[in-house]
Amino acid sequence: MKAVTARRYGPADILQIEELPRPVPGRGEILLRVRAAAVTTADWRLRAAAFPGGLALIGRLVAGLWRPRHLVPGSDVAGEVAALGADVEGFEVGQRVVAVLGHGGHAAYGLAKAEGAVAPIPEGMGFDEAAALPFGGLTALEFLRDVAKLRAGQKVLILGASGGVGAYAVQIAAALGADVTAVAGPGREAILRGLGAERVLDYRSDEITGRFDLIFDTVGAMNWPESRGLLGKQGLFLPLNFGLRELGHLLRSKLSGGPRMALHVSGDSRVGLESLLALWREGRLRPVIDSRFALDNIAEAHRLVETRHRAGAVVLEVGA
Repeated sequence: MKAVTARRYGPADILQIEELPRPVPGRGEILLRVRAAAVTTADWRLRAAAFPGGLALIGRLVAGLWRPRHLVPGSDVAGEVAALGADVEGFEVGQRVVAVLGHGGHAAYGLAKAEGAVAPIPEGMGFDEAAALPFGGLTALEFLRDVAKLRAGQKVLILGASGGVGAYAVQIAAALGADVTAVAGPGREAILRGLGAERVLDYRSDEITGRFDLIFDTVGAMNWPESRGLLGKQGLFLPLNFGLRELGHLLRSKLSGGPRMALHVSGDSRVGLESLLALWREGRLRPVIDSRFALDNIAEAHRLVETRHRAGAVVLEVGA
């Protein structure tokens, strides 16, 4: 099968297209014929060993000390069930599904855990739309609903609002009934208002003013000391990415009183995917896709994601 490989850490050009054996599903696994796959911030960080500040050693211990632990990158995919391993129930060959694999998704075939984050794709949703949902959608859902416990009527400031996570955070915050102020680059106002933002600011020219119940920073544009002047007394600063500096800020926030700070690492689950798909069926969430690339153009897709200047997800069209 055709697959993207990363045999060492480095720039996007280290990614190669190779012919590899098709995976065989083991007990409790599903073999998927991949039709579309997302290229996410996590993908480029793992490829480049670009782990957040001060966490390089920990990152390499997890991802592979000298080279990537997994040969084929890619996590979020959509496709069809090609084969079932032993003891798999609830799925059938030919069924359209969206799944979070963890690795191995940038290939013609990939393996999913049947008990993991895998769910049927609703009628009317394309493979590219389904693949665009998990990374940003699951992250935004977990951070806003479960960590921040965002409620109707609260005021939320979303930084990096047009990015791979931000575009879903705007929609989920609006679906939860919050008043959303979105901060992004120039030319993003129309799309962000369409996603549910009440107010849109250009980070290059507009000043952020007002008081917020929650600041969700998806791109590392602000730190906790800077957030304090924009948060109410019980407000929460919630950064998506963090390093050693943020760990120090977390300790200070617990000792100082006033606006709070929280750190969290999101997970992936079938329940979360089903929640996103339910919001899609209700018309309260839509996949946002910036660009589509053929699998052969994987390096170009990585370079775009690495700029961190895009409107939504970047998707690979793997199979017709």
